[in-house]
Amino acid sequence: MEVHHHPEVEKKGFKEYLLEGLMIFVAVTMSFFAESLREHITEHDRAKEFAVTLYADLKADTAELHDYLTYTKNAQANIDTLMQLLADAEPKQVLTGKLYWFGLWGGAYKVFIPHDATLQEMKNSASLRYFADLPFNRELTQYEQLGHNLKTFENLTDGVYTEVRKIRAQLFSFKYNAIINEVSHIKDSKLRRDKIDAFIKTNPPLLNTDKVLFNEYVELVRSRFLDRKIVFAEEILVHADTLIAGLKKKYNLKDGEE
Repeated sequence: MEVHHHPEVEKKGFKEYLLEGLMIFVAVTMSFFAESLREHITEHDRAKEFAVTLYADLKADTAELHDYLTYTKNAQANIDTLMQLLADAEPKQVLTGKLYWFGLWGGAYKVFIPHDATLQEMKNSASLRYFADLPFNRELTQYEQLGHNLKTFENLTDGVYTEVRKIRAQLFSFKYNAIINEVSHIKDSKLRRDKIDAFIKTNPPLLNTDKVLFNEYVELVRSRFLDRKIVFAEEILVHADTLIAGLKKKYNLKDGEE
């Protein structure tokens, strides 16, 4: 009868088992850290991409806000002058050219529409977590909310704007309104001022000099609350500048970077 002999297996000592276990632990740990590092690098790169486009959006917003404020402050100043003219004298006693010029601004209309494509993409893809800085996220939220507040306020006064245009049509001829409106768009300040002065001297005819109708016009214009829109826009601009400075510092961004 043939007898089978089992090969002798060398028994491992405790130290060898401990070493193997330690090597496995180190391998798993290194793998974990490598994966974490890869995810960190990926998230940092993604955050930089969002930072670049968000920075560009905010820069575009600040440019539009400056235009919005310049236009609206100019409109408010001219409306204030119109109210002062009518407070000091009857409409028929004021140069009609002045009434046309300053009255034109009662129908001033400009809106601010934020460039929020990047912010909306980040919100929809849950990517705001890339910007882990809590104060920055809070600043971004406040910026967005202020933009919504201004838009809501503008929507609420749209009806008043329509009524302003209706009353203005009863006071001023569209023919002369069109002329002075073209003058208001002249970029050269000296040329624009010369054109305005020349227009005022032409003494264009009004459609109506009724004091009550002019009073109604001014009251409607006041109800547009341009001064409040200016306050909103200035506050939005402050937050935009803060966000731009934060992005620029953290991600070393420069104007025109894409």
